[in-house]
Amino acid sequence: MATAPSAHRVALVAFPGIRAFDVAVITEVWGTDRTDRGAPAFDLRRVAADPAPVPMRGGLTLLPERTLAWLSRADLIIVPGLDDHLTPAPAPVLDALRRAHARGTTVAALCGGAFTLAQAGLLDGRRAVTHWNLVDLLRAHHPRVTVVPDALFIEEDGIWTSAGTAAGIDLCLHLVRRAHGAEAAATIARSMVTAPFRTGTQAQFIEQPTPRADRDADALAAVREHALRRLHEPLTVADLAAHAGMSPRSFARHFTAATGTTPLRWLLDQRIAAAQKLLERTDLPMPEVARRAGFGSEVTMRQHFASRLATSPRAYRAAFGAGSAPETAGSSPMAR
Repeated sequence: MATAPSAHRVALVAFPGIRAFDVAVITEVWGTDRTDRGAPAFDLRRVAADPAPVPMRGGLTLLPERTLAWLSRADLIIVPGLDDHLTPAPAPVLDALRRAHARGTTVAALCGGAFTLAQAGLLDGRRAVTHWNLVDLLRAHHPRVTVVPDALFIEEDGIWTSAGTAAGIDLCLHLVRRAHGAEAAATIARSMVTAPFRTGTQAQFIEQPTPRADRDADALAAVREHALRRLHEPLTVADLAAHAGMSPRSFARHFTAATGTTPLRWLLDQRIAAAQKLLERTDLPMPEVARRAGFGSEVTMRQHFASRLATSPRAYRAAFGAGSAPETAGSSPMAR
């Protein structure tokens, strides 16, 4: 395997009206040096149409480091959300985003940043997601966009969009996971004291807890902990429901209401995550990795890796296993 540069070049696109929260998230994920804890080295640059300070809400300003020309060097381009979701982006920014996507560079937007990508025409005829409260607004102003109303993040043709606030963190960690592996994303998540793994298909809106729902949530948390200790066993929804003291139908309903995903999908996500860690940390044979992660067979594990990660377990180990060469987003088999 050819040696790839250790730094993953990330561009934060700045212009007046971007949200300070999203800028902070992007900077925390890619702008903090965690190489002493085994995380990859990143090269995050603040990019704008001109070198003037970019005003943000609350009296904050952002100082650009590079002009839009630097986007040609970036492996990943991130567009923050907007305080006013109909804020027009400068024409040079829109042109630069279109050129970057045409070159094959991965482009991602957090929350209302989807409106910027839509202004550039990059979402025409493609699926996209934004904050659940902005779905109708995005549809009304950009009718050629297929707005997915209930997901945390989504990708189509190398363009990523995410729902609001915390979902932006989920997308950023997911992009790290795709380019550098599950362990790198988990290291950053631990540093940020945030959940390391929420899938994009999880629902945005979770029902507000009530006293009864709190009791159910406690029971469901115990069930999830029980399942994580027994991933190698052939667990079923009926098994988990029995552990929770519920009928399978009632359990599935309460589980989805509490977590935003179904028990089977959650179990599969955890098994994939467990297999990723084993592939990164150990040299166990593939059948043993499949057994420990609960897939039962290497064939089944390979099928799920192909459908969920668009790669194979062997290719994943080659890219992210101990002793493999560092990957950039452009050279990783996980990148598109």
